[in-house]
Amino acid sequence: MPSRAALRRTAAFAVLYAAAVLAGRMDLIGGTELGLMWPAAGVGAVWLLAQRHERSGWLDVTLLGAISLVGNLVTEAGLQLSAALAAANVVQLLIFLYVFARSCPLAWGAPGWGGFERVQHLWGLLAATLAGAGVGALIGPAALAAFDGRWSAVSAAVWLARNCVSIVVITALGLRLGRLSERRPGVLTRPTTARQAVRERLVRAPDRRIAEFCVLAVTSVAAYTATFWIVRDLPLTFLVMSVTVWAAVRFGTTFTALHTLITGTAAVVFTAYGGGPFAAVDSPVARALVAQVFVGMTAVIGLALALGRDERETLAEQRIAAEKEIAAQAGMLSAIVEAMHDGLVVIDADGRVVMSNPAARRLLGADVAASTTLEDHGLLHPDGTPIGRQQMPYMLALAGHEVRDMDALVCPGGREERLLSISATRLPTCDRAAVVVFHDVTAERRHRDELTAFAGIVAHDLRNPLTTVSAWAQLLADALQAEPASEVTGELADGIARIQRAATQMRELIDDLLAHATARDAPLTPEPVDLASVVREGAAARGDLPHDGTGQAPVFDIGELDAVRADRALLRQLLDNLIGNAIKYTVPDRRPHLTVTSTRERPGWVRVEIADRGIGIPPGQHEAIFENFRRAHASGPYTGSGLGLAICKRIVERHGGTIRAEDNPGGGARFVFTLPSADAPAPGRTG
Repeated sequence: MPSRAALRRTAAFAVLYAAAVLAGRMDLIGGTELGLMWPAAGVGAVWLLAQRHERSGWLDVTLLGAISLVGNLVTEAGLQLSAALAAANVVQLLIFLYVFARSCPLAWGAPGWGGFERVQHLWGLLAATLAGAGVGALIGPAALAAFDGRWSAVSAAVWLARNCVSIVVITALGLRLGRLSERRPGVLTRPTTARQAVRERLVRAPDRRIAEFCVLAVTSVAAYTATFWIVRDLPLTFLVMSVTVWAAVRFGTTFTALHTLITGTAAVVFTAYGGGPFAAVDSPVARALVAQVFVGMTAVIGLALALGRDERETLAEQRIAAEKEIAAQAGMLSAIVEAMHDGLVVIDADGRVVMSNPAARRLLGADVAASTTLEDHGLLHPDGTPIGRQQMPYMLALAGHEVRDMDALVCPGGREERLLSISATRLPTCDRAAVVVFHDVTAERRHRDELTAFAGIVAHDLRNPLTTVSAWAQLLADALQAEPASEVTGELADGIARIQRAATQMRELIDDLLAHATARDAPLTPEPVDLASVVREGAAARGDLPHDGTGQAPVFDIGELDAVRADRALLRQLLDNLIGNAIKYTVPDRRPHLTVTSTRERPGWVRVEIADRGIGIPPGQHEAIFENFRRAHASGPYTGSGLGLAICKRIVERHGGTIRAEDNPGGGARFVFTLPSADAPAPGRTG
């Protein structure tokens, strides 16, 4: 069911279309049934365009055809001729709509009246108009010829010209006015596009714009009066063309369309009454054709210029808005960089400092400028050896290797040495420049070293009483074994066993805490390491050797392993934890079975897998087991502090890799981690 608003528009357009049909039938050419002007074509096009999204489309087309039929009958055209002319009008408008929908899909699909704001829309309107009016020119003049026996190419051309002019001028004006009506106060409270902002600015034009408008109106009246009435024998049409150009380049498209409609109507009316340069043409039909072509050319030129001007206005507004936004973002970014506590410099491929912030000048020295290079500031490895040019963080970044947390020493201006954590990456918009960030970690590392030393002292001091407790517990156990068995000795033996187990657990916890601190804070020294040899050492240490025949020594399947770049001590600790876990979490009385393999995951990285046939990982625990003090099997005969896998994760992440746990398809668990390959470039000495 059509909405009330749609029905009201249908009624309004029906009245307007009926008036346009009668106006066109009032000015027939040379005694024929062909009108000199046909505003109904343009009104009909606007009608159907305005209702294209409504459910009342069938009603609009039917009503349009009926009005055209009745209008021709009222003006004394025969029934058959009226029906043929009505059919020609309806068909040409339907074809117009079809072509317009495909040549201007964005304007067609827009809500409401759509948009007629670009030169491209004008070309689409012209294409649709020529297609529709062209079909109408085949049907209409043919119908006229069938009833009066006269057909001429000039008559068909007049039909084509008058309908093209009507559709282009009236449709352009109708779409513009319709779009403006959607932006009435209360309908749209503020401009939502740059184009609307331009329009509002023109509405609020200063007095000189109003004065120019008045001068243009007076000049237009004078030019058309002089050309088509006072000196009508002279070819002065260029004068009237100039006022159209004036209107187009100085005012908007809406005003230009209205100006073209008024002046075009005046030109046709003057010609119809024998005025103007076109009245010299003897044939009324030819005279009408020339007048319509003149009006059409004037309309196209004016609309093209006006739409081009409006597009330029829109682009200018958008450019200004974009420049303001970019300037605001640049100002904010500059303020952020200037306020950063971390130093930031941009360095080109030659090592020159292109940009630096105050923090960088404070950390590296006040002489950081575009004329200096990063090498001038004497960056050193933590052990005091100079960092070579190829190992400079910006050189590694320019080579495509992201640098993260590289430690370096610097002594700015002879002051106290500072330890900096450096990160560098290549600028995505410039392959010849890198951004380097310096973070002062002097206090942090000093605190870390103090904490590590404190932890070592505490661990040493805790081990001494533990050793004493364990030794005395063992002496008590040995003494009780020499006593006759009794209820008292049994209770004492059980208590002593509990003491020994607790001491053992505390020793394991102390060892794990020290290992965790080492994995987190120990200096990292990556170097090429033969992964296969380290794995075999761990396997041998775990019993992959001839054994006593108990059948419980683990079995290792070690594949061809790729060499990696890693800290040897931390890598050994990583593998020892993973292998130890795989052996520990095995069903009692079942021989542990481990498989160790590696593959090249991507350039510069090795993927290592350690799979076992153990008890596996409970559902939902595959990520949680890497947290501190998290044990997947808290109950049962499996002991531990819950730090082993947290240590593994920290070691892998410090090497820039990742680690995860998976279910082994054959039963058990599989741990997958990545490490840099041995041929990967060394990122310097990091902490």
